[in-house]
Amino acid sequence: MSELTVRPMTEAEFDRWRAGIVRAFADAQVAAGNWPAEEAQELAQQNNDALLPAGFGTPGMLFLTGELRDGTPIGVLWIGLTHPRGVPDCAFLYDIEIGADHRGAGYGRALLAAGEDAVRRHGVGAIELNVFGDNARAVGLYGSSGYRVVTQQMRKTLVAQQ
Repeated sequence: MSELTVRPMTEAEFDRWRAGIVRAFADAQVAAGNWPAEEAQELAQQNNDALLPAGFGTPGMLFLTGELRDGTPIGVLWIGLTHPRGVPDCAFLYDIEIGADHRGAGYGRALLAAGEDAVRRHGVGAIELNVFGDNARAVGLYGSSGYRVVTQQMRKTLVAQQ
């Protein structure tokens, strides 16, 4: 997609983005039933701090911004060049976001492909990600982009029997 360019995120963009991603991660964990709402923000912040101990300067992290030719930012991408569970030769996609006004135009696919190219340029042979099962749009994007399920968690809510 020639109208989209991808560049490294600036530190100012990182600071704005980081506050939002912590809140979004907390909300997603609550919605999935993983964390209680009253603890979610703190847990999400702890998780983010553990992944990014040096913030923007954390080694091995790629923070990319997708923007239109006119400079309008439309999305961001966060990739770790090493896998958080130690999978060899495998990067990890922590976050991809496309602004609500720009969804459905192919920018997510283009930004994802640009991230994959960046991982290849760093000599890493695979990339993995997690996606919440109820995020049908993301599941569709990843599947149609060549990602395959390698693990799957399932849950059933049990109702007490009377």
